Amino acid sequence: MPLSLTQKAGWGLADMGIVVFVVVKQLLVLAFLTNYLGVPIGLAGAVTTAVLLFDIITDPLIGYLSDRTRSRFGRRAPWMAIGALILAAGTIGLFAVPLGLSTLGNLTWVTGFFVLATIGFTMVAIPYGAMAGEITQDPRERSAMTGFRMGFASLGILIGGALIPILAGDAREGFVRAALAVSPLIVGAIWLSIFATRNAPRIEEPSTAAFLPMLKLVLANRPFTILAVLYGVMTLAVALLTAGLPFAALYLIADTENTPLSGAAQALGTLSLMFAAFVIGSILSQAVWVILSARLGKLNALILGLALYIALLFGMYAVLPSVNVTAMFGMFVLAGMTNGAYQQIPWAIYPDLMDVTRTETGEAIEGAFSALWLFGQKVANALAPLLLGLILGAFGWVETTQGSVPQTDTALNVLRICMSLLPAAILAFAIAGLWTIYRPLVKKLHAYAKTG
Repeated sequence: MPLSLTQKAGWGLADMGIVVFVVVKQLLVLAFLTNYLGVPIGLAGAVTTAVLLFDIITDPLIGYLSDRTRSRFGRRAPWMAIGALILAAGTIGLFAVPLGLSTLGNLTWVTGFFVLATIGFTMVAIPYGAMAGEITQDPRERSAMTGFRMGFASLGILIGGALIPILAGDAREGFVRAALAVSPLIVGAIWLSIFATRNAPRIEEPSTAAFLPMLKLVLANRPFTILAVLYGVMTLAVALLTAGLPFAALYLIADTENTPLSGAAQALGTLSLMFAAFVIGSILSQAVWVILSARLGKLNALILGLALYIALLFGMYAVLPSVNVTAMFGMFVLAGMTNGAYQQIPWAIYPDLMDVTRTETGEAIEGAFSALWLFGQKVANALAPLLLGLILGAFGWVETTQGSVPQTDTALNVLRICMSLLPAAILAFAIAGLWTIYRPLVKKLHAYAKTG
């Protein structure tokens, strides 16, 4: 049965709430610890990575349990509904650090609530990803669903990366007020998505496979496993860029020329303005990537998007540091457009690969697939702040409790490289993997499907 427009858009809506936290953990936690709590950047990066590695451990467990859940609301909705509340509560607590704590106290407080928020995030994200393979088996509908998802995700990026810094201002106390303000949006988006998809097709019967056999079935799907790894590689590049953006907004993008957007930069702040540009580019690109996926094929469209992303990053290296905020706004619009391919196309491909295992084995284990799919993404998100922190720390980056402090030219140049050339090299590695490893596997799979 075809999905209605409400069901396709409703499924995508949940990602607005999910992505708010993704942006918070990638963009704001490391900078909050270093710029407002005075935690050395290497230590802050290590702690952030440790929490995100813990998050990875919970993924297969939640995927396994959601596959085996039986309820009147289906296998996925109960996990998402409860997880949304835990996610919001953890996000608020993360920034509600009492004044007067020592460095150890600050780290302990942030770590505890960060762990709670990541548990809630996993309870939502794993069942949500599983729904993409459960409610439809039509590749065209999945592309449309992913287009809606990316549109709403762009709004989540705007809320997490632009609105929260605006609401927070330049004081650490402002972050908890901002988290309180956006938490109803997080919960509301997820709950409304559950309501909108309540009548969508779903697999009611829980899987009976045990944990290890279920994991083996997923790993036996080699094209899916390779794509999940390469998606993690792409995510590492994007996560490095995202983790470095708050520092770049402070130290590499100055508003010293009188440009058309100078007033906006002063009113919103450079970080919020750059994120707004990124979101505009992402929204503008969604229909383009859906069309290119249909005309070129999803894989070719993805490779094209990543190649354009690399070109954009080389351009960013050439212009940073910049005193023209309007020119940088344009660069980030283009960055958002190229990032749209990374955001959208892999999520439209991987449910198609789930179908192969369901067809061959009869097992409906979408939750297990979703867990492995997010595994690479979460490993990358965990490694990015650690890698950035270690690199900057090795070149003399100075922490502060005042928001900003003078940095050496060497440290600033290393930050420039971490925001441009390093992500470009990682994306080039991902393209090589897609072309030389993943592409032949998919060709063989399609050939087998035609003859079988």
